Amino acid sequence: MITTPDNDNKLDSPMVFIILGKGYESKESEGIELHILLTAPDDDTAVREALNALSEEGFIEADLDQIGVLTEEPVEEPHASAYQGALEGEVSIIRFG
Repeated sequence: MITTPDNDNKLDSPMVFIILGKGYESKESEGIELHILLTAPDDDTAVREALNALSEEGFIEADLDQIGVLTEEPVEEPHASAYQGALEGEVSIIRFG
């Protein structure tokens, strides 16, 4: 009899989520492309924490388009330092444009 399930989803390291979207600082603004990196136990929590962080940064609205889990540590900036920040418990927001 097998005592350990084959589909054990526990990871050795925290899950680092990346969320892609656009944030708006005013109703008239075009929006700013964003990448948000953070650790969370699941995608619902990741989205909630990302929206809270965006609100604290002055965004009044956000369109979050994609969410995923990073499987490798990024080597290029600005994602490499944002990844390290996420591992330290920060919500890292990268702005483009």
